[in-house]
Amino acid sequence: MSQPLLKNEKYYTYEDFLSWDTEERIEIIDGVTFAFAAPLIKHQRVSMKLIKHLESFLDGKKCELFHAPTNVKIKVESMKDNVVQPDLFIVCDKTKFTDHAYNGVPELIIEILSPSTASYDCIKKMQLYLKAEVPEYWIVDPETHRIYVFNIENDKYVDIVYEKNNILESNIFSGCTIKLSDIFEEDYMEA
Repeated sequence: MSQPLLKNEKYYTYEDFLSWDTEERIEIIDGVTFAFAAPLIKHQRVSMKLIKHLESFLDGKKCELFHAPTNVKIKVESMKDNVVQPDLFIVCDKTKFTDHAYNGVPELIIEILSPSTASYDCIKKMQLYLKAEVPEYWIVDPETHRIYVFNIENDKYVDIVYEKNNILESNIFSGCTIKLSDIFEEDYMEA
């Protein structure tokens, strides 16, 4: 569940983040912490299918795909510390890694919506990613079988909506296409 962890209304730093000994998934946006429950199975199935397609596309290329819980430390001049763990992200500049995080702006960030994180991904994270000038941001909705692809135009994100029968085309990775019907198979029956 996404909820602010306001401890004494203190703003937290990246150094605070590194000192926490917890199994909980935590992010910091503009110094405020947010904690998350484990993702739903539907979320994980979609994530694995996207990983499969993106890894295949990136094979032999200089860029690399990562998945949560990999830390991404994004510095934005007008904000306090930001540490996020996108569901998936692609980077092409591998010099920005430390042992604990990627310190920079990924070329592509993908967030897969869960009922508890939808507004956080669509508002808080989108605002951060736009300020940081993330070139392409995908919001994947397993419930509606849609992927929203956001690209920056005139300092704003402009989106293209892809539905289950569409083929998604990345604007920043030429030749990267994904057939949405491969990602959103019929819902699995519960045992």
